[in-house]
Amino acid sequence: MVTIVDTLKPDASKPRHPEKAKRPDTPVLRKPDWIRVKAPGSPVYAETKQIVRENGLVTVCEEAGCPNIGECWTKKHATMMIMGDTCTRACSFCNVKTGLPAPLDADEPEKVANAVAKLGLRHVVITSVDRDDLADGGAQHFVEVIEAIRRHSPGTTIEILTPDFLRKDGALEKVVEARPDVFNHNLETVPRLYLGIRPGARYFHSLRLLQRVKEIDPTIFTKSGIMVGLGEAREEVLQVMDDMRSASIDFLTVGQYLQPTRKHAAIDRFVTPEEFKSYERIARTKGFLLVSASPLTRSSYHADEDFARLRDARNAAAARG
Repeated sequence: MVTIVDTLKPDASKPRHPEKAKRPDTPVLRKPDWIRVKAPGSPVYAETKQIVRENGLVTVCEEAGCPNIGECWTKKHATMMIMGDTCTRACSFCNVKTGLPAPLDADEPEKVANAVAKLGLRHVVITSVDRDDLADGGAQHFVEVIEAIRRHSPGTTIEILTPDFLRKDGALEKVVEARPDVFNHNLETVPRLYLGIRPGARYFHSLRLLQRVKEIDPTIFTKSGIMVGLGEAREEVLQVMDDMRSASIDFLTVGQYLQPTRKHAAIDRFVTPEEFKSYERIARTKGFLLVSASPLTRSSYHADEDFARLRDARNAAAARG
């Protein structure tokens, strides 16, 4: 068995993270058996990769070193990362490179829409780097991508995983008006760890952003996720669940943090599958429509199946009155 995160490490001779390179090395813990996955290599995986390359697209699957890339791309499920491959922030958990991004590609919405159509996706996840350099944080670009996908693939449901649009007045409202089917924004970790893990963000701003989506359009599903294994206490995770429910978030994801390189935040521990099952049971009692909690859970993992389950859960809840 080969761990995919190991196979996707960047070339050490080409530093991707100038800010992260200044951090001291931290040991990379050996992964337990329940984290290990098979390396990619199926014909469909190769076909998906070719479609991504032909359209000049960036995927978070590759940039973030996702452990599920082999499984997802074999099903032609690729998560598109728009607005380039360079982020304006330097979160200590993230493998996306940091720096000054290139100007937006005006043709990218059409490229993404073409790829979605070629892949025949029923459900697509669109995410992006943080673009604090743009006046609206890239909100209009999200809108244009959504509109292009709807023109080319009107039957495809659209899930977006957005930045926090911090200090970008009107940006969130612009994206919500485009009416994505799912609006996802990850809280990532517990408030106590934000300074070290997500220094450019604010916990309660992210929480308020998701609450605001529901206020503007209650029909849009909202979704958020956290990583565990960073040193958080169980009680802190349960408090995040309560905070999310106070913001009317529908769908919670909980996954194991995996350290991309020695320059990234260290893993405190590997959370056991039994603990993940416990988190899932508790989250369900708190009222989430859907919960995905496992070591390999990621924001867009099984997103198409989960969207169908999410819609069924809402219908069932409405039927119960």
